Amino acid sequence: MRAHGVAAGVVAGVVMTLAASAATGVPRASDGSVGSGTASSRAPLASCPVFPADDWWHADVSGLPVHPRSADWLSHMSTDRDLHPDFGSSYGDGPDYGIPITVVTSSHPRVRVHFDYAEESDRVRYPLGRDTRIEGGRASNGDRHAIVVDRTACRLYETYATRRTGGGWRAGSGAVWDLRSSDLRPDGWTSADAAGLPILPGLLRWSEVRDDTIDHAIRFTTDVTSRRHLWPARHDAGSQDSLAYPPMGARFRLRASFDASGLGVEAQRVVAAMQTYGLVLADNGSPWFFQGERNAHWPEQLIADLKTIPASAFVAVDTSSLQVAPDSGAVR
Repeated sequence: MRAHGVAAGVVAGVVMTLAASAATGVPRASDGSVGSGTASSRAPLASCPVFPADDWWHADVSGLPVHPRSADWLSHMSTDRDLHPDFGSSYGDGPDYGIPITVVTSSHPRVRVHFDYAEESDRVRYPLGRDTRIEGGRASNGDRHAIVVDRTACRLYETYATRRTGGGWRAGSGAVWDLRSSDLRPDGWTSADAAGLPILPGLLRWSEVRDDTIDHAIRFTTDVTSRRHLWPARHDAGSQDSLAYPPMGARFRLRASFDASGLGVEAQRVVAAMQTYGLVLADNGSPWFFQGERNAHWPEQLIADLKTIPASAFVAVDTSSLQVAPDSGAVR
């Protein structure tokens, strides 16, 4: 779908995909403490929080001020079009759209991964194998993101441009996070995303739409960005020096006045999340494409409804007042 940007950058154990978790009985954590005692979000994944409840991804931005550069940024973001959900059925033309999530345990074998951008990647062994689901499929020439959650240790492994070659596993870049911590990557480092942020917390998941538990911002892309990033983003891959172009990490909120009464119930829940938590600019790509998990259960009507939300109904918000520390995603 897009270029990541220059310098951006036998199966063992119990293994299951998120899409099959309900059917196979993966335990779901309730609200409360997990592991280290950090409060979890409302929609945990395989009994792990998707980062702490006080993390920037979960921050309510509905009352924050409009960013001073909102109008400038939006003037360079193709606001004459509607949003495009980058997930849902492919109608038999390859794997369904969306970024797949693979869930493993700590007993899963770890492998060495050779990175194209090794200097900004976490060079540890990753739990990749035959079970690993790759965005677009293994033969894809797209972004080929792989997202793997170790449900035992509550650790997140993400890779970009993931492929299996005769010499082993390779990827453009790779990053690892503790899902119970808000620690950020070193400033200037990429991740599997151009913004240097994790992808998982920004994915819309079918279970949270179905259960009305969406509690986080949603990842999206635009085609022309600036060579700068805003906290908590750590990296940029833009082509413009002008501050009039949006930076990585910019957050956009759907106006409270947007009328969703003509949409279905599930779409209204997504609209409410966009008004409360907003969208996060996380990578270069097609304007106003927002991401969700690959899941065969996405309703066609929901996808159709989401395609009617106009980009012109968004404003950029200033999240700088939420910052507690520059190297942490924790918020006030």
